Amino acid sequence: MIVSLSLSGLGVIDEADLELGPGLTVLTGETGAGKTMVVTSLQLLMGQRASSDLVRAGASRARVTAYLEVDPKSPAAERVAEAGGELDDDLLTAVRTIAAEGRSRGSLGGVAVPVGVLGEVMADLVAVHGQRDQGRLAEPVRQRELLDRFGGLASSVDEVGRLHARLRALKAERDDLRAHDTQRLREAETLRFGLAEISAVSPTPDEDKLLQADEQRLAHAVELKQAAFSTATTLSDDDRAIVAQLADLQRTLDAAREHDPNLAALADRLSEVGYLVSDLASDLISYAGSVDADPGLLAQLQDRRAALAPLLRKYGPDMSQVLLWAAEAEQRLAEVGGADDRLDALDSEIDSATSEWLQLATALSEQRATAAAVLSAAVTSELSALAMPDAEFSVEVRRGPTPMASGLDDVLFLLRPHRGSDFIAVHRGASGGELSRVMLALEVVLTDADPVATLVFDEVDAGVGGSAAVEVGRRLARLARQRQVLVVTHLPQVAAFADHHWVVQKSTSGDVTSSGLRSLDDDSRVKELTRMLAGLTESSSGQAHAEELLSVARAAR
Repeated sequence: MIVSLSLSGLGVIDEADLELGPGLTVLTGETGAGKTMVVTSLQLLMGQRASSDLVRAGASRARVTAYLEVDPKSPAAERVAEAGGELDDDLLTAVRTIAAEGRSRGSLGGVAVPVGVLGEVMADLVAVHGQRDQGRLAEPVRQRELLDRFGGLASSVDEVGRLHARLRALKAERDDLRAHDTQRLREAETLRFGLAEISAVSPTPDEDKLLQADEQRLAHAVELKQAAFSTATTLSDDDRAIVAQLADLQRTLDAAREHDPNLAALADRLSEVGYLVSDLASDLISYAGSVDADPGLLAQLQDRRAALAPLLRKYGPDMSQVLLWAAEAEQRLAEVGGADDRLDALDSEIDSATSEWLQLATALSEQRATAAAVLSAAVTSELSALAMPDAEFSVEVRRGPTPMASGLDDVLFLLRPHRGSDFIAVHRGASGGELSRVMLALEVVLTDADPVATLVFDEVDAGVGGSAAVEVGRRLARLARQRQVLVVTHLPQVAAFADHHWVVQKSTSGDVTSSGLRSLDDDSRVKELTRMLAGLTESSSGQAHAEELLSVARAAR
């Protein structure tokens, strides 16, 4: 629940602090004093679009801060933790600021969060009902949500929605396959042609590189032979062969090596050079003999490279990439070629999913019909207690024009205000005051099904007076036994039932008007109720009536 609410620079309110406790809290004050700003502040915390018009004239910003008591194991607390915020001794701090230039920011648990996240968390903790929300009561989706909430049908609705989403995904896949039949056939033809072209050549990995090396060797065979023989001759077969010269040098060093170990080591190194040069000469002669200048073989190699060239141009820069393309093409061809099989499988899956969805949706419709009967009777009973004894509320569950994620049904709230009249859609058949009482009756009936801890009513008693107003106050007090309830009201009959009474006071200094909040004790409550009844705080008859209202309310609670 909300522990306290602080407002700064919001509308006509300069600075105001509102301490809230359990039970029923009412907020009263003269017209234009700023009562609605309190509700607006909560709506801002719930993500309502902000405007710079809400910032008090002369202020740099408007700021709303709420401290809420939150169960640390609740979904709201988990969402705060996901956003990086923290609870402080089970207290959550929620803040919304609006700069005079129009910028808006939010924070939860001490960290900045998007306004949307702020609204999501607050929606789990607070529900605001006002004239705008009465308009929402006309929305079919809202009516269906209320019925499902009352009937405890959330899990069934989720399951139907999950199956509906799966069914849509299957149909989308099938439609996509059918829409691209021609494209698939063309792709398959291209893949088959490429695979046939590669298969006809039967390349091997790195064949292009190996053929290039072989062609280079055969094309320059004579040059290679001559270079090898010439070098070998210079090394070993000529009169001045390097091998012979190295032998002479070796004998010179060997003659003197016994006189110095260092020279002996150098002589050994020269001996190793001689062996290496001799071996190199032999290897060059062997290489020259292995080089085959075969024009026929060269032509074969060139023909093979010519056969590989188109594959390299079309499918890859080298033969490894060509073969990779072929492997991937075979896999893709299997996928494309299996589209017909996939279409058959999809048709089967769609039939099965449709049957399963229809079975669950039909069961959900039956559950809704049962819940609708109970909800109709309960709201009708509440309306009778709210000075609408002849009114009858009915929830109609009818088959919608098309299957939906929420099932098969459209839900319509109907009201027959008087005997003999016809049932009419509730937003068309009810006056403003009657619609207010319908909303209140729904909230009373839905109390056990609603997880929200704090309910806020902004002039939900508009258009109500006399004994009906007393009954509205009585029902709000009953609702407050299980929830924290905050009510903005003009009716003394409603205000009399409050556990906590706050008044919005307006003061004027020159051209500047500011409002503040003040908690009322028993004597002050009598004066405020007197003002609301008679317009004069000192009216003796008004005071007597106010005291009588308080007495009736205390007895009723």
